[in-house]
Amino acid sequence: MSMVAFKIANKLITGRSALSKLADELVLLNIDDPLIVTDPILVKSGTLNQVLAQLGERSYGVFDGVEPEPEIAIVEMCAQVFRDGGHDGLIGVGGGSAIDIAKAVAGYIGHDGPLESLFGVDLVPRKGPPLIAIPTTAGTGSEVTNVAILSDKKAQLKKGIVSDYLLPDVALVSPTMTLTCPRSVTAASGIDALVHAVESYLSLNASPITDALAIGAIGMIARALPKAYANPNDLQAREDMSTASLMAGMAFGNAGVGAVHALAYPLGGRFNIAHGVSNALLLPYVMEWNKLASVERFADIARAMGAKVEGLDQRQAADEAVRTMAELCAAVEIPKGIRHFGVPEDAIPQMAMEASKIDRLMRNNPRALNAADIERIYRAAY
Repeated sequence: MSMVAFKIANKLITGRSALSKLADELVLLNIDDPLIVTDPILVKSGTLNQVLAQLGERSYGVFDGVEPEPEIAIVEMCAQVFRDGGHDGLIGVGGGSAIDIAKAVAGYIGHDGPLESLFGVDLVPRKGPPLIAIPTTAGTGSEVTNVAILSDKKAQLKKGIVSDYLLPDVALVSPTMTLTCPRSVTAASGIDALVHAVESYLSLNASPITDALAIGAIGMIARALPKAYANPNDLQAREDMSTASLMAGMAFGNAGVGAVHALAYPLGGRFNIAHGVSNALLLPYVMEWNKLASVERFADIARAMGAKVEGLDQRQAADEAVRTMAELCAAVEIPKGIRHFGVPEDAIPQMAMEASKIDRLMRNNPRALNAADIERIYRAAY
C-alpha cells in the first residue's frame, strides 16, 4: 500500500437533530433557491415536510419524479426543471435513487454533451451546483460516495457515473428521517449496507481506514437491523442503522465493492429487482465463492457479527460467517431465490456474461470469476 486517497462528502452532520442545520448549510453554500429532488412516496407520507419545515421563507422547487431504479430520462427531466426554475443548488431527499438522481443532475448541469457520455470514471468535466444529501433509508450510503447509478433500459443494464465532482457538499444524516421507512425497505436497505461493508472489507483495495469503518459497520448492522425491523419506532436502532450505513458508505466509497454488486446489476437492469434485494439474494452465494481467497477476513466478519467461533479454526469460523449472514437475511424476511422474482432460468447465461464485463467492480473482488463461475453462482441462488 504505497498511497491511499480517502474521499467522502465535504461535511457530515449526523444525529437526531441533524436536520436542524439545513438552513445554516444553505447559507454557507450560497444556495438561495434550491431544487429538492425526491420521490412521490416521501411527499405523500409527509416525510418531506420535515425538510420543508427547515426552509422558512426561502424559495424552493420540488422535483418528485424519482422512481425506483431510476432511468436516464429522469435525470434529463430533473435537469430541465432545475434550469427552468433558475435554481442554484440541489437537495437530494430519499433513498439511493433520489440522491443518485440529484448527484447525476449536479454532474450533468453545465455539461454540453449527452448524459450517456458521462458514464464511466472521471468523465464529469467540472463541479456543478452545490448539493446537500439527506437520506431517508439506512442502506445505500449514496450521501458520501462519488457514484450515481442509473438504469439504461435500452441496454437492460445499470450504468454508473463515477466522479469526485458528485460527492455531496453536505450530508445530513438523521434517524428521524427513516422512521416512515416500510419494513421491507428497512430490511432490503439494511442488507444493502451490510453488503457494502462486507465487500469493502474483502476488497483488494481495502485499507486500514476502510477496514475499521467496514468491520465496525458489520457489527453494528448485525445488532441493530433485527431491532429496527422488528420495531420500526425503535429510534436507537434506527440511529445505529443510519450510522452504520454511513460508515459502510465511507468504506465502499473508497475500497470499492465487488462481485455481489456486479451480479446484482443485471437483475436490476433486466428485471427491475430493487438493488438492496438483488444484493441480499446473492450475498451468501458470492460469500461462499469468495471464502477460499479470504479465510482470515471471513473469520473477522463472523466475530463481528457475534457468531460463536471459540475453539474453531479459521476455515470453520469462515463457514460461520456465511451461515450467520444467511440467518440474518432470513430473520428480516429477505425473499430467498431469484426464481421468485420472475427471472427465467434461461436468462442466466446472458446475465453471467453481462456481469463478467463489469470490470470496475470485478477487479476489487478477492477471488477471480469468469462467466462460467458467475453462472454457477446464479444457479445456486436461483
